[in-house]
Amino acid sequence: QVQLVESGGGLVQAGGSLRLSCAASGRTFSNYAMGWFRQAPGKEREFVATVARSIGHTYYADFVTGRFTISRDNAKNTVYLQMNNLKSEDTAVYFCAARGGTYFGYYDRQSDYDYWGQGTQVTVSS
Repeated sequence: QVQLVESGGGLVQAGGSLRLSCAASGRTFSNYAMGWFRQAPGKEREFVATVARSIGHTYYADFVTGRFTISRDNAKNTVYLQMNNLKSEDTAVYFCAARGGTYFGYYDRQSDYDYWGQGTQVTVSS
């Protein structure tokens, strides 16, 4: 089992920045690919970003490319999502997720992931 706890959400004005963190415990963090998803009110959960076990391999949804950066610190068992130039449409609950995988593999479907956090609310005011 892997336990995931997100933090760092909050209220921010449009154009501002937030950094989300997801702390993992329970298993060897470096063995897991990590992802961020989000769910806005009345909408389905959608993929945001993912990072492979290999730190340099990342992949993003088109709508965040250039604004968001996913990173991981295996020594701290933590994955981050740096969000810049936030827009009102970024308002959502953000979830992190984990799954075992190949060293370079990354995954953009909810069904790919085995473990999920409880989410952290991000609200962007216009």
